[in-house]
Amino acid sequence: MAAATKALMYEFTIVGGGIVGLSTGLALGIRYPNARIVVLEKESQWAFHQSGHNSGVIHSGIYYKPGSLKARLCREGSRSMVRFCREHGIDYEVCGKVIVASEAKDLPLLENLYRRGVENGLSVKKISAEEVSEIEPHVSCLAGLHVPTTAITDYRQVCRKFAELISSRGGRLELNTKVETISNTSTGQLVETNNGKFETRFVINCTGLHSDRVAKIGHVDPQVRIIPFRGEYYELKPEKRYLVKNLVYPVPNPDFPFLGVHFTRLINGSIHAGPNAVLSLKREGYKKTDFNLRDFAEVISYKGFWKLAAKHAGQGIQEIIRSISKAAFVRSLQRLIPEINADDLVPTHAGIRAQALLNNGKLVDDFLLVQTRNAVHVCNAPSPAATSSLEIGKAIVERIDQATAQ
Repeated sequence: MAAATKALMYEFTIVGGGIVGLSTGLALGIRYPNARIVVLEKESQWAFHQSGHNSGVIHSGIYYKPGSLKARLCREGSRSMVRFCREHGIDYEVCGKVIVASEAKDLPLLENLYRRGVENGLSVKKISAEEVSEIEPHVSCLAGLHVPTTAITDYRQVCRKFAELISSRGGRLELNTKVETISNTSTGQLVETNNGKFETRFVINCTGLHSDRVAKIGHVDPQVRIIPFRGEYYELKPEKRYLVKNLVYPVPNPDFPFLGVHFTRLINGSIHAGPNAVLSLKREGYKKTDFNLRDFAEVISYKGFWKLAAKHAGQGIQEIIRSISKAAFVRSLQRLIPEINADDLVPTHAGIRAQALLNNGKLVDDFLLVQTRNAVHVCNAPSPAATSSLEIGKAIVERIDQATAQ
């Protein structure tokens, strides 16, 4: 696309072309059909980072604290995402999943998870080990939950459709456009990029891994720092895909914001196993050897990180061991499917989770939207943000409605 050579006035400038940024652009176009909207993305394609590196699960919302934004937006988003995929011919399948207790100590956690699912208004059923075997014949467990509304899709397809719809409604899409400064003006804000200047009345920051930095560029302190966690996966060899029918999850650790290594069938039929969760030494560090001095320094100089590390030292060590040792990774998988062995698995792509961390060492558990008079900064939107993306976009529009009405 042609570079912007002078400042142009837009009602809304969205920074970040992942699934949340694009869904917000779509929602704004629907709510304000005559508004001038631009989406700025520093990469050469949409959904280049978190949105394009996830497993494609449309989550039901069973894990999230009742009453939280995550719980509400995920529950509603699960339905609206399936509906969107169906209406636009995007590949999807409502396949359901099982969550299983492998040890006696997991049973109370499974019961708590069931109650949370019920409180969140979900269709969830307690099932015996025998009933689990009817759904997933190769899984070994003591008991489980069946969540029939869980689905899978291809979020890259979803993002491409979001971008197409934004463009068809008159929105402007700018790839290869990195925001460098944001300054206040008498009418709003001036966003300066490597691809020109964009004068705008309202900025929406949806930059994921860089959301805290962009907030600060916009003169807002989000009171959090983004900590990047790399999730590493293996893939079952094609001849071993019969071991997993759909989705198999362990009972998650309630004190840790990750779901544990699990099995996921992707929409293309492949089966991924993982992820672990290890600190990445680069915000966009998909390889174990990736390193960025600024990113690393920001982590180790943050008091909150050391408080988090001290609290979860044992869990963190286990995650590192799984990253280094394939045998340790396989042992975790064997808790779910004992037949799995190392020869059945080959490494596949990793993903990065942008996790907001408070200075007191607590991980931000909910979606975090930081609002000012003329901006909304999405400063924590890890999983289930993709599932919830259509609803997050609507929630941002509601906040903008409130701000512009004042």
